[in-house]
Amino acid sequence: MKAYVVSGTFKMGLNKKQKFEKEVASENENGAKEKVYSLIGSKHRVERRLIKIESVKEINPKEAKDPVVKSVFTK
Repeated sequence: MKAYVVSGTFKMGLNKKQKFEKEVASENENGAKEKVYSLIGSKHRVERRLIKIESVKEINPKEAKDPVVKSVFTK
């Protein structure tokens, strides 16, 4: 498992774009993207085609701020 920071935008409403930055734990970059699509889609009811991922960066798990990501690496 690795920790990733995924950032981008998604469309909210008719003319508004919402920026996001999400930390996730995944095996690879594609898995991190899929996790973000799933999280944002379920929380905000946004279709995948309206979510634009701009960057995926691997980070040191010790630098993670998200408690869910931290818990994966503190076993």
